[in-house]
Amino acid sequence: MEIVYVYVKKRSEFGKQCNFSDRQAELNIDIPPNPELAEQFVERNPVDTGIQCSTSMSEHEANTERFEMETRGVNHIEGGWPKDVNPLELEQTIRFRKKVEKDENYINAIMQLGSIMEHCIKQNNAIDIYQEYFDDEDAVEVTDEAPSAKTINVFRDPQEIKRPATHVSWHPDGNRKLAVAYSCLNFQRAPEGMSNESYIWDLENPNRPEITLKPSSPLVTLEYNPKDSHVLLAGCYNGQIACWDTRKGSLVAELSTIEFSHRDPVYGTIWLQSKTGTECFSASTDGQVMWWDIRKLSEPTEVVIMDITKKEHLENALGAISLEFESTLPTKFMVGTEQGVVISCNRKGKTPAEKIVCTFSGHHGPIYALQRNPFYPKNFLTVGDWTARIWSEDSRESSIMWTKYHMAYLTDAAWSPVRPAVFFTTKMDGTLDIWDFVFKQCDPALSLKVCDEALFCLRVQDNGCFIACGSQLGTTTLLEVSNGLCTLQRNEKNTASSMFERETRREKILEARHREMRLKEKGKAEGRDDELRDEPPILNLEELVTKAEEEFFDIIFTELKRKEAEAMKKQPKPKQPSQETDEEVQGEEEAEEERGDGEGEEGGGVQ
Repeated sequence: MEIVYVYVKKRSEFGKQCNFSDRQAELNIDIPPNPELAEQFVERNPVDTGIQCSTSMSEHEANTERFEMETRGVNHIEGGWPKDVNPLELEQTIRFRKKVEKDENYINAIMQLGSIMEHCIKQNNAIDIYQEYFDDEDAVEVTDEAPSAKTINVFRDPQEIKRPATHVSWHPDGNRKLAVAYSCLNFQRAPEGMSNESYIWDLENPNRPEITLKPSSPLVTLEYNPKDSHVLLAGCYNGQIACWDTRKGSLVAELSTIEFSHRDPVYGTIWLQSKTGTECFSASTDGQVMWWDIRKLSEPTEVVIMDITKKEHLENALGAISLEFESTLPTKFMVGTEQGVVISCNRKGKTPAEKIVCTFSGHHGPIYALQRNPFYPKNFLTVGDWTARIWSEDSRESSIMWTKYHMAYLTDAAWSPVRPAVFFTTKMDGTLDIWDFVFKQCDPALSLKVCDEALFCLRVQDNGCFIACGSQLGTTTLLEVSNGLCTLQRNEKNTASSMFERETRREKILEARHREMRLKEKGKAEGRDDELRDEPPILNLEELVTKAEEEFFDIIFTELKRKEAEAMKKQPKPKQPSQETDEEVQGEEEAEEERGDGEGEEGGGVQ
């Protein structure tokens, strides 16, 4: 581990530059002896003094209790293997050991435990590991502390025009610093004069940022390199990939070319677990996932198009908005899309069908967060629309667990790195929810109102004690959770594992049941079609057409009559009682006509 401390000081504060040159020796001052002082001393002759170099020591004897040595043996049997690993098979155990040894948590744990073990060995103590020292003590009842969280610090955007904090990243060594990316994600709605700068904050100094990052385009994501804490990877709003080295200053060290970069904002960037520590990959809503080497950012080393039709057509690609990569599964990665679909991909696939392995669909909107459980990588967490869902790779048709639908939109989520049953979610109403599904499944264990504006992002520290939340106004709030939420509980791993397995089995049973019902309905539908196809036609085609025309015209005439009747009802009625109705007028006209006919007949007779 490289330990560097950089002294930051202006050149003017060092003083005038010193120039050194060789020259002859010179006497600046000479102080002669004072005869008056010499008269006050008396010369002693002869002088006796000791010349022994070592101190005088005496010998003592003490009678101590005799210490009896006893040799004991310990029977050590290897255990703790997962269920899918047979400890009797040498190949499986070797493969599992290699997988564990590649994990960063394993290396950190070995380094930490190694210093403790070295300290114990240096003590050179022989103890009885089977001796019970506290037999007489009564068992103390442990009182469970209520879940709580408190605000430690607030880091506000120093710019006058506030921008949303879109991504947060913890410093890998000691977590003493916090890198925050600021960007306005509303297309063509960014106010004039908005700054493109992002910042690195020191946790103990919230007044001013420690380092200012100056990109050409606002940063959407920002990630520390886990192997080199001086290097940061960023995805820009214009689709470019940028890289900083804090030892070289605030300007960009490496930048990808526009023609080979993404066409949309880069919403996801992740460092890969490689020997060089310089490989990474990015995702954007243009439907492409690109692999990069920061030593040469001119063009990507590999491109995968998120086309679930497996034809690699960019016009059919789904926009990628979140990424997930697990170092223990180096060939697999997962992508959350704008369409609410999670795509599981295999990087080593040679054909489009092999690269896109499977899909998981269950959200109504974009998937803003996607993360595997750090203890059980087969289970992963997604956040989209108004709910958070937990999935299993063994159950592809539906999620195995989900939260209730909230009134506010969910924006981000993350697992606790120390507790397998705890995860955190942020919402548009400024609320941080902490879920502990071993303790409570229907509601969050703790719901905390962080600020009045929307929360856009969150990140949990490696020890699980501190949470950083970024808001719409660029305010990053640092929270500390209670010990119960960041301390592994008794039997929590077994409980969480059994719960995941039980829910996975339940979903498999339901999927099999639904599949069986669909097959039955399909069979019935095909049977009905066959029966209709086998029946002889009763009427010929002309009769069917004639009958259909008659029914059609009957419907039209019926509708016309109904409309005429309604129109007649809507006509205004006469208000004066003296006015005669149409029927009365018509009756009088008919009577007059009859009288006229009678008079005509009589006149003819007279003539």
